[in-house]
Amino acid sequence: MPLPIPIPPSPAPGVRRWRRALLWSTLVGLLLVAQTLLVMLTLSYEAARAQEQVDQVAAEVAARAKQLGGRELQGVQALMWEDHRDPRWRLDAIELMRQSRALLRVEFRDAQREVQAAADSPFRAPLFGQIARDQLQPETELACAAALRHGAQIFSRSYFVPITDGDGLEVVDLCLPQLRGGEATAFVVATLGLRQLLEESVSPEQARAHELSFVEGDGTRLARAGLTRGAGYYVAERVLDLPGLTLQLRVDSAAGSPRLIPNLATALVLGLSLGLFGVVILLARDGRRRAEAERALAEALAFRQAMENSLITGLRARDLAGTITYVNPAFCAMVGFKPEELLRLQPGPDGEPGTPPYWPPEFVDEYRRRHRDRSSRWQADINGGGQDPRQGFETVFMRKNGERFPVLIFEAPLLNAQGQQTGWMSAVLDVSAQRRVEELSRQQQERLQATARLATVGEMASLLSHELNQPLAAIASYATASLNLLTREPDDEQTPAMVRQAVTRIAQQAERAGRVIRSVHDFVRRREHQRELIGVDELFEAVLPLVRLQARKSGTRIEVQLPSPVPRVRCDRTMVEQVLLNLSRNGIQAMDGATPLAERVLLLSARSLASRWVSIAVRDQGPGLDPGVGAQLFTPFFTTRSEGMGLGLSLCRTVVEQHGGAIDFDSCNESSAQRHSGCEFRFSLPGEGQNPGHPEGVPPA
Repeated sequence: MPLPIPIPPSPAPGVRRWRRALLWSTLVGLLLVAQTLLVMLTLSYEAARAQEQVDQVAAEVAARAKQLGGRELQGVQALMWEDHRDPRWRLDAIELMRQSRALLRVEFRDAQREVQAAADSPFRAPLFGQIARDQLQPETELACAAALRHGAQIFSRSYFVPITDGDGLEVVDLCLPQLRGGEATAFVVATLGLRQLLEESVSPEQARAHELSFVEGDGTRLARAGLTRGAGYYVAERVLDLPGLTLQLRVDSAAGSPRLIPNLATALVLGLSLGLFGVVILLARDGRRRAEAERALAEALAFRQAMENSLITGLRARDLAGTITYVNPAFCAMVGFKPEELLRLQPGPDGEPGTPPYWPPEFVDEYRRRHRDRSSRWQADINGGGQDPRQGFETVFMRKNGERFPVLIFEAPLLNAQGQQTGWMSAVLDVSAQRRVEELSRQQQERLQATARLATVGEMASLLSHELNQPLAAIASYATASLNLLTREPDDEQTPAMVRQAVTRIAQQAERAGRVIRSVHDFVRRREHQRELIGVDELFEAVLPLVRLQARKSGTRIEVQLPSPVPRVRCDRTMVEQVLLNLSRNGIQAMDGATPLAERVLLLSARSLASRWVSIAVRDQGPGLDPGVGAQLFTPFFTTRSEGMGLGLSLCRTVVEQHGGAIDFDSCNESSAQRHSGCEFRFSLPGEGQNPGHPEGVPPA
């Protein structure tokens, strides 16, 4: 027999009535509050809508006024190029003022801004009937001066013109200069009435419901339009920007605050509806709370998933045994496997976790051993109070297509709510792109050096042709003379001696041409990049044949200064020869045309410095460098020559810095006491006692 369910005792009638009254009182109070809020919101909405209408009127009137100002400007521009002495000019001006009532007067002025012709509006008495025009000139003069300075039409500031019956108008002048060859030959001045401009900009509907006026910054009213007075409740202001003139447009609606009675009926209906809706909400409160809890949980899960999906870093979680328990989409995209292919790994025959498919087969044993060592180190750190176990290391993974790629892994222990380790959380970064960029940068640097070397040889092609023409011409001349001697004078006793002398000269000139070709050939074919210990004199001798080719063409003398004993440097011979050749050619080109022929001297020198460094200098007698040019001299692709590539000095700095040295220059331009004091480029290289891997001391420039 089931046990009876205990029924709680019912409250007393007085208690029930008190509870019911409390509930109803609460409901009525809530309804009253809701209705009051609805009424206030409705009034606020009506007020906002009325204010928006006033703002719209202000915007429309301001736009229309600006459009009218532009239209007046176009009409006045048409008068500027007509002959003011022609009677048609005045007729055209009057016709323009008939089309626009805002135009009150048009004047044609000469270059000294004296009035030569004028026309007044046919709709009213002459504007300057009470006061002569020359007494109201200051604002017009300022506007014309500004228009002449800017080369464009300018509006003047507003000024007051008295008219009959003690009244007056607030007007502005539009001044248009007529320019020929940058000089003003005439001006056209058009006077516009602000009140007429405002009346033309306002539609009849807007004028019946609003008061519109132009006001100054201090509130002074300049012009007014509208059939009624504004109530001062809904007011909008807009700024009208014209060339040289800024006016403030004020729109004041005739409507006052919104009435309460029509909005109250609407508020009562909405309040009753909301009251009934509140009763339904009370009945469905539990369901709503449950739905909100479920929605909050779904949003939290969606936020977490979106955050994980947005990461470009691969995330991987493993338990203590090494089995993968979680991967994010970035990790799957990195290795090319789907999540189910990584999470459902079959265990190995010895009970160990399955081998991840992104482990290269040749590294499986090493990776398993590394995982066991990391787990043991973590336990030792926990027991011994070690340091933070997070660490980063680089390794190799394999994509699904078999491609190996380097990754950088940061791994930290995965802890539960009780602080116990349950596995490992890893952040994986694919660094293959970074490695490719580094390799590409290295290859580009090598190609840049090769390109600069080939460009140098290409520029020397013309010098070679000039240098080889002389020995080849001499060889041809001596050969022709020998043939003539052998054919025309066979019995002459002096013929063998003369032929022998000519053949000797042919051999000398051929040897000279061969030396030129060999020097260029040796420079081009020297491609190996290795550090060797070499004397500075050998570096100079390697580049001097090529330097002298250009030096002889420009008439430059080459001087070499070396101490005794000659210092030796440890360097890549090919690259340093390229530096010497670039600096020497730059020095010769700097003196070409800028330095007298007798003063064109290029000095190559070297000296030993402290800390076992050697300084090599190339000095010319050119005009020097300006400070602005010197600041950008070593910037890639910066050049002062139209045919240059801008890579020479940039390559020199790269080569010197790769050797651990530094490059600098001293320059004295033409402002110095000596007109041609020249420019000296010097760079340092490790000397004979330096360790090529670890140079001592700071490399002097």
